[in-house]
Amino acid sequence: MSNLFKHFKTITSHRHKVIGLCKKAGIFWQGLGHDLSKYHPAEFLVGARFYKGTRSPNEGEREVFGNSRAWMRHKGRNRHHFEYWTDYNPATKKIEPVEMPIKYVIEMFCDRVAASKNYLKAGYKPDHPLQYFINAKHRRMIHPATSQLLEDLLTMLKEKGEDETFRFIRTQLLNKK
Repeated sequence: MSNLFKHFKTITSHRHKVIGLCKKAGIFWQGLGHDLSKYHPAEFLVGARFYKGTRSPNEGEREVFGNSRAWMRHKGRNRHHFEYWTDYNPATKKIEPVEMPIKYVIEMFCDRVAASKNYLKAGYKPDHPLQYFINAKHRRMIHPATSQLLEDLLTMLKEKGEDETFRFIRTQLLNKK
């Protein structure tokens, strides 16, 4: 099977998992638009070229070129990535993180859970998305409130499971939109 087909299968499987989780979270229509940019040739062909099946192809592109243009394009078009939410602060004269709207934090949560399920398959456990988040926490440029909300949701997933976490998202978080 070619890397082109394997990459297509991986991103489509992931996208479908996110759509299902977004439906459980109460943001089904938003979920339908999840990661559509990955099918654009500028992202898709790079993804297929660096496809390994065990990690993001963007890592392979970074190893070869020192950066990932596919990732820069992707994060600039997909608001569920905290990297999208940075802006120039005129007071500090620096690029700084901006707090994400709740609906995008929820999609980011769904994305992380789906990615863990997609890559870990039968080995997935509800604490994996939290572990992944904590392991890279020190090197992220993310707004503190956004980071805390995502960590709280991932912790709830670990401790209370999917049903209770998605019930909380639907009944508590979506009411704050």
